[in-house]
Amino acid sequence: MIEGAIFDFDGTLFDSMYIWEEVGEDLLNSLNKKAKPGFREKIKPMSLWQSASYCKEEYDIKLSTEEIIVRINDIVSDYYINKVEPKPYVKDFLESLRKKDIKMCIATVADKTLIECALERCDMKKYFIDVLDCKDIAEGKHTPKIYLKALKSLGSTVCKTCVFEDAAHAINTAKSAGFIVAAVYDSFEDKEDMVRRTADIYMENYSDVNKFWKFVSQI
Repeated sequence: MIEGAIFDFDGTLFDSMYIWEEVGEDLLNSLNKKAKPGFREKIKPMSLWQSASYCKEEYDIKLSTEEIIVRINDIVSDYYINKVEPKPYVKDFLESLRKKDIKMCIATVADKTLIECALERCDMKKYFIDVLDCKDIAEGKHTPKIYLKALKSLGSTVCKTCVFEDAAHAINTAKSAGFIVAAVYDSFEDKEDMVRRTADIYMENYSDVNKFWKFVSQI
């Protein structure tokens, strides 16, 4: 049986990955600019700074790059505060963990304050003892630092803690660090085969609660 659970937020707990598909066009629309064909694909691999600089030059935006970034952050904030919703069946799944006294926390690359706003709006903050973001450790999920920090909040051990993730690179990181890994399907992850091979258990959605408990009972 597991002692603790660490959840990613975007694409794992909440259907929110679409934000990063739409935010660029939302920015242009707010400035009365129309996105050119292939715009989403063009900016997808870019950092926030790179995408802001690209938009400034390509679309002749008079704002500074810093001002464009502020606009992007405002758009993203609105999504988290007012729009994003949990994945289907997730509340029932979290309730099943809580009934078994399994401590839970969130480890995310998104801003902690925005995540807490979304959790509060959807009455889900009660399930988590802590929300940690990568900003404090200045590293993403290509290293296990955020998971190890979450582990301290939970007070559990690596081999008895399950990490829930949707992204292939994060799943690989958690697995390499010795955690039990549950992969959660998300349509925005295009490396599904790798995800299935790496994770200890693959969940199509959170209605797979019986499948999950059968798995952890054998650990």
